[in-house]
Amino acid sequence: MMRFLPVNLDALLVELDDLPQTLALLTSLQAEPIAGIEELVPAARTLLVRYRPVKVSHAALVEHIGARSLTAPVERAATLIEIPVVYSGEDLDEVAQMLGISREEVIRRHTGSEYRVAFTGFAPGFAYLSGGGPGLNVPRRSTPRTRIPAGAVGLAGEFSAVYPQSSPGGWQIIGVTATPMWDLGREVPALLQPGFRVRFIDMAQRPAFTSAAPPAPAPRPAAAPMAIAHDGAALEIRSAGLQALFQDTGRHGQAGQGVSASGAMDQGALRAANRLVGNASDAACVEIAYGGFQFVCRGEAVVAFTGADAPIELAAADGARSTVPGYQAIALSDGDSLTLGAPRAGSRSYLAVRGGFAIAPVLGSRSTDTLAHVGPAPIAAGDLLPVHQVARGAVIGLYEQPPADLPTVEQTVTLDVVMGPRTDWFTPEAVALLASQVWTATPQSNRVGLRLTGKQPLVRANPAELPSEGTVVGAIQVPPSGQPVLFLADHPLTGGYPVIGAVATYHLDRAGQIPIGASVRFNPIQPFGTP
Repeated sequence: MMRFLPVNLDALLVELDDLPQTLALLTSLQAEPIAGIEELVPAARTLLVRYRPVKVSHAALVEHIGARSLTAPVERAATLIEIPVVYSGEDLDEVAQMLGISREEVIRRHTGSEYRVAFTGFAPGFAYLSGGGPGLNVPRRSTPRTRIPAGAVGLAGEFSAVYPQSSPGGWQIIGVTATPMWDLGREVPALLQPGFRVRFIDMAQRPAFTSAAPPAPAPRPAAAPMAIAHDGAALEIRSAGLQALFQDTGRHGQAGQGVSASGAMDQGALRAANRLVGNASDAACVEIAYGGFQFVCRGEAVVAFTGADAPIELAAADGARSTVPGYQAIALSDGDSLTLGAPRAGSRSYLAVRGGFAIAPVLGSRSTDTLAHVGPAPIAAGDLLPVHQVARGAVIGLYEQPPADLPTVEQTVTLDVVMGPRTDWFTPEAVALLASQVWTATPQSNRVGLRLTGKQPLVRANPAELPSEGTVVGAIQVPPSGQPVLFLADHPLTGGYPVIGAVATYHLDRAGQIPIGASVRFNPIQPFGTP
């Protein structure tokens, strides 16, 4: 049985009875795609469907998906990955006690099953492995650890997994492996792909075993090189401010490896900056948080700042100083410098340069994902950012209109919200409180999410543990504290806390500009369950 839940104006969630039904639907939609679907994110009992509303409507998707069979068998992949494990995990004895068996029996059961990569999420290369059987079904830890090392082998519910990198987590850790789950030196960085078969090998029984993983080519750095071959100008960074990152429109289509899109927090501002200097609108810019950014031009260049309303000072090579406007192209000579001050409104500025920055992409994008640690390294003082040379007379934009409603700390920012997919997990009072209460953006906010606090927390009606499911940018996730987190560009691909609603797609750029300390009010645009 399928249940269709709203997610946003360009996404819906299909809820199914179990994992086999989810995989059957995924296989069907991959074998016979529906025009307009852009991405599918499977999880334990759900399938997140992102689509283009101009190509296919919500109603048409419900009709077409609802007609698909959920009984077709899912073929097993030919690829088998064997993972050697040292079973010395700190939760091994506790897992044995919960199951009423010996630690040796836990190991025997874990190594005696063949697993299948059901889906990916949480972090790049993090694969949820099904097929271990009910004999190893244990709950997550009641209190997640703040740090679990890379290579930790864990259990949670019906799944097994290997942590690809050091991160917080609540899985029961029973062992560790030296086999890398995520390596940008490989042609496909994630070792475990959806559909692959997996076996765990007890190193105590087979100490001479070596992993059957395919050999990796010569390693390359985890982050893109700062520069590639170029023959143009360069920007010498004197100050990078609080945070300066390369961002473009994001690395879409990498959900199969557990990688979300990332990209600019204010996509409209990024595109405007590129148009002003004559670039393709999706070219990489420098995203600057809260100003404090300064550079010197080496050679001649044309640049533009967009996004936050912040003062810009030009210091010419001859010593003359002047204030220059944002949202206009600025011609620079060798030795000229620009300084971006603290924003008066908004929080993030975008710097584009004619010709584009000569930096190498990672997985098809030049965006830096701060959660997944994928993409170019953060920009720092002393860096030299190379610029592609352009032909003389290249066309630049004449004018771009700056936004009139950039958020400030003095005014309450209103964001339209699509209710769902888990609105019914909350009490009616909590649903009403989401819209009636003013929330404050806390200093713990970043590109992953805007952490909000309010006088009254959101109370759940359903206390059950929610199996991980796909999430979208703009999702308002509610952890046990009842204080919501508004997912932003670097949000995880999947999440395990209920999402009460999502900021409407047309207000995502505004959400990306909300400064710390600002007040936020949510405005539901339709009742939960309305398509």
